[in-house]
Amino acid sequence: MDIKKIAIVGGGTAGWLAANHLGKAALSNEHLSVTLIESPDIPTIGVGEGTVPAIRQSLQSFGISETEFIRCCDVTFKQSIKFANWQDKVKHPENNFYHHLFDMPGPVTEGLTRLWLSRKTGTYAEAVSPQHAVCEAYKSPKTISDAEYKGHLGYAYHLNAAKFAKLLGVNAKANFNVKHISANVNDVIMGTEGEIKSLVTDTAGTLEFDFYIDCSGFASLLIDKALHVPFISKADQLFVDKAIAVQVPTDADSVIPPFTIATAHQAGWIWDIALSHRRGVGFVYSTKYMDDATALVKLDKYLGGKLAEYQHRTLPMTVGYRERSWEKNCVALGLAQGFLEPLEATSILLTDFAAGFLADRFPASATQLTAVRDRFNHVMGYAWERVVDFIKLHYCLSDRSDSQFWIDNRDPKTMSVELIKRLSLWQDFAPNREDFFSKFEVFDLENYLYVLFGMNKTPDCKISLPDELAHIEKQGQRLEEVTRQLVKELPNHRELLEKIKQYGLQKL
Repeated sequence: MDIKKIAIVGGGTAGWLAANHLGKAALSNEHLSVTLIESPDIPTIGVGEGTVPAIRQSLQSFGISETEFIRCCDVTFKQSIKFANWQDKVKHPENNFYHHLFDMPGPVTEGLTRLWLSRKTGTYAEAVSPQHAVCEAYKSPKTISDAEYKGHLGYAYHLNAAKFAKLLGVNAKANFNVKHISANVNDVIMGTEGEIKSLVTDTAGTLEFDFYIDCSGFASLLIDKALHVPFISKADQLFVDKAIAVQVPTDADSVIPPFTIATAHQAGWIWDIALSHRRGVGFVYSTKYMDDATALVKLDKYLGGKLAEYQHRTLPMTVGYRERSWEKNCVALGLAQGFLEPLEATSILLTDFAAGFLADRFPASATQLTAVRDRFNHVMGYAWERVVDFIKLHYCLSDRSDSQFWIDNRDPKTMSVELIKRLSLWQDFAPNREDFFSKFEVFDLENYLYVLFGMNKTPDCKISLPDELAHIEKQGQRLEEVTRQLVKELPNHRELLEKIKQYGLQKL
């Protein structure tokens, strides 16, 4: 049987990202159609307002103008995540922060890394990239004369999730012929071999397709309620299970940080994301270590005693992922596939990664399902496990002891075997490229270096100076010159955003 009709159940960022990836792939197959079925009654959660640099490649491949994207989705540039107070305040009373930068320096990193490890002057991020200084100066990663999706430094975006989903929807329908049905799925009819046969909706009748994408969020209408794929909980490794989210209006001329701020507290952390006219703030915590009333008090303190002035939402978080993302003739994406808390913006990252991977090798007939399905499940399982490790890394490296939350996070029993092996290796050796042997490591060497060295986790062994010391020192001097030049020449963040809205960026 040929696969000709694909249904995506659920809209939002996940559904419409999938619609663009699959819709674009369907352009080369005139017999393949994509239909997205979206409930008119379920609003976008809108928590995941941060992205990672890979989203630029996807947006560009969809043919979406970066100028239009910035104008339509309240976009600001994101060059880093600034981690504050993730270490003991007594041991680190000053400059208790580090940047996980989005600038990946490439081959030059190795020499500069060894030089920094041998001397440890300044911060690691400063030693390998000008972006640390650019972020601290609240500058943009590009200028108005740079082409769309190009910049002097690596970057991603902060965005309004509801507006982003709408833009993706407009693009999918206009450019990739994706059909859109507004209806609630009330029932799922199963086939004789345990596959999904059809969907019963409230306004569009019974709809039958060949293949189904579950983007129904935490409801998991297909992968869970119809196909009963087990959920693998990661609560024993990642403790946070609730968030209080609030939107804080800002002045039209307020300074916009070009980075997400992640501030640790006794039982979790706080996200702070600045858009053009508001900040998205979320208090993330573990209910095992902090009760709801205390969490509200601490969030109120963070907001300067103004929490009562704003509406806030409490969001429970079930941390983990599906044992199999692909079951029978159904693939789960987005929150239906899994969720690992907002740290490092992994939700949109994994959705975009999985949707792109699916679209690149989408089966044309049922005879191809088994091989493609097994490969997809293997890749996604590996990717999820390594992302769990990377998020856990932030917690287990902390030397905070002001609560049992941080002490328990350092317990090896709460870490994967792979993470324990890597940390043991890195006790004596600096991480290198060979430690990340799979291309499906969503977070790679540079990501780990920024976090490890940002948290002062460096090898115990003595690091010898590079053989090409003079050459490496010249690279360092050149980096300092480039840093001064970029800080001087790059525009202020809000200034560039206003220019883009007025004039637009150059087309590629």
